[in-house]
Amino acid sequence: MTAKRTVLVTAHTGRKAAVDSARLVIRRLLDAGLTVRVLNAEAEEIACAGTDVVPAGPAAVEAAEMMIVLGGDGSLLRAAELARPAGVPLLGVNLGHVGFLAEAEVEDLAGAVDCVVLGRYDVEERMTIEVTARLNGTLLADTWALNEATVEKSERMLEVVAEVDGRPLSRWGCDGVICATPTGSTAYAFSAGGPVVWPEVEALLLVPISAHALFARPLVVSPRSRLALEVQPQTAGAVLWCDGRRRFDVPAGTRVELRRGGQPVRLARLHGLEDTGAPFTDRLVAKFGLPVQGWRGRARP
Repeated sequence: MTAKRTVLVTAHTGRKAAVDSARLVIRRLLDAGLTVRVLNAEAEEIACAGTDVVPAGPAAVEAAEMMIVLGGDGSLLRAAELARPAGVPLLGVNLGHVGFLAEAEVEDLAGAVDCVVLGRYDVEERMTIEVTARLNGTLLADTWALNEATVEKSERMLEVVAEVDGRPLSRWGCDGVICATPTGSTAYAFSAGGPVVWPEVEALLLVPISAHALFARPLVVSPRSRLALEVQPQTAGAVLWCDGRRRFDVPAGTRVELRRGGQPVRLARLHGLEDTGAPFTDRLVAKFGLPVQGWRGRARP
């Protein structure tokens, strides 16, 4: 007997549109014969009969085929913390502003669910960053990020020395330094002046924030590179942020090391649905509203 397919549905329950969308998704999945789980912290707001209510832990995604996330990029980053260890793919439905990580818009919700039911999707892997912070040999943080890890000032200017592959690169007096993945290149790193990197490019980005230095351009380095940021003694203190969600205090003298993560985040990409599976160029144009008027395309023979 074939095991019953299971999907975990999570939503930004602070938004009515997300709750309403979650109910629609759940009804369609249940009608198709799938098992649907919801997190106990969201079950009361979603209030949809026929679901399995589970606590937010490893068991929530155990043997799940997929996790459908209704909200913005912040909701998907939160969901990634649950899905990544189990290797469960995420399908984001955008109810936020830009929603670069999302695969579908709320207008396409019914069709997106149908693609899931029919198995019309592929899974792509997005690289992550593993981050450790140590002070005099004491481990202060051991964490990871999908978009970016940043070391930022907590009070006065941050004094930091950057290192690439065991060699010092430059010293910056700055507001902070971002280490980003290609996925994160359209997030905080982009706002700080970093380049947009296509998701299939394997690389790490190093982007100083408001640095007082002649050499303070964004850098793109090998995905095999090991980066480090050493917080200098004259710095009052700094903060390490991962994906804007996990925060760690890093006192003066702390060494933060960053490298490619050993475990990616898996994202579901639909096919057979209008506007999904589009090239990244089209996604970039749509999300940022880029002007392309006058484009004629390649001349036909």
